[in-house]
Amino acid sequence: MQIAGNTFVITGGASLIGSHVADRLLAEGAGGVVLLDNFSLGTPEAVAHLDGDPRVRLIKGDILRVNDLYDAFKGAAGVFSIAGFLTLPLSQNPSLGLAVNVEGQVNVFEACRYAGVRKVVFSSSIAAYGEPEGDGVIDETAPANLAGYQPGSMLYSCSKLIGEALCKLYAAKHGIDAVALRYSTVYGERQHYRGVNALAIIESYDRVMRGEPPVLPGDGSEVHDYIHVADVARANVMAMAGEASGEVFNVVTGVETTVKRIAEIVLGLCGSDLAPVYRDDPNAVKATSSASLKLSREKIRAALGWEPEVSVEDGIGRLIGWIREREA
Repeated sequence: MQIAGNTFVITGGASLIGSHVADRLLAEGAGGVVLLDNFSLGTPEAVAHLDGDPRVRLIKGDILRVNDLYDAFKGAAGVFSIAGFLTLPLSQNPSLGLAVNVEGQVNVFEACRYAGVRKVVFSSSIAAYGEPEGDGVIDETAPANLAGYQPGSMLYSCSKLIGEALCKLYAAKHGIDAVALRYSTVYGERQHYRGVNALAIIESYDRVMRGEPPVLPGDGSEVHDYIHVADVARANVMAMAGEASGEVFNVVTGVETTVKRIAEIVLGLCGSDLAPVYRDDPNAVKATSSASLKLSREKIRAALGWEPEVSVEDGIGRLIGWIREREA
């Protein structure tokens, strides 16, 4: 699908990922970008930099109200389905979280069918894999291993698997092209405090700025695949533009980074000589917490030509620079 000249809707448009997808669409010449958000998790400030662009419309709407979607989707060529509950808020309010992540996603596809939308790009998660087994490479054929997950994390994973199944169902049954993107740990400018694993970055920075050492779980060897939001946004737009449909793609760096390394990067950028403290929080909500996480990006590279461009060192530098600009 051609991006230039077409109109696209982003549900969850006032979010970390949604706002960066909007930036990317506008940079590639989109004719219109509709940002739909109910502002329960997103904020107008996340897209305030787009004020004044005649191609952008910010609409208060909810994916649980299908009539909101019918109105917003009129004339749209594609929809980026980003609105949803993350693990932490879903753990705190499972009734609403499951309604949003499951019923809301059904509403998105039904509204697309009604409005004649040609393609949907759905925001999924590597949480769909559950806990890694062994130290092998995890690609899109790997089965889900959710038995060891905390209840809230398991519910979140299942809701993403349902969303992926809806992508395949509506592609096969109704001819709506659909692609699901499984993100690893997303971070970057406009960062919030709701991402379970990405919290380590911004909370470490906050503590260092208060003169307190970063607090790390275990011995600091827990690893995650940290991916900058600009790379995620680029993957979304490439998935919309590409011909793939009914597919699931990992959107990952393929690089294992320990939480200890994250603290070292933050301390270095802040010019601090504080030493991390190692302490487990028994009440912490956790998703994947392994000492090995080898995620493959081969499928999306072969199908769409996507590769990550922002290293974790550069990405954290950009995030801290953004925080300091806001504080100034």
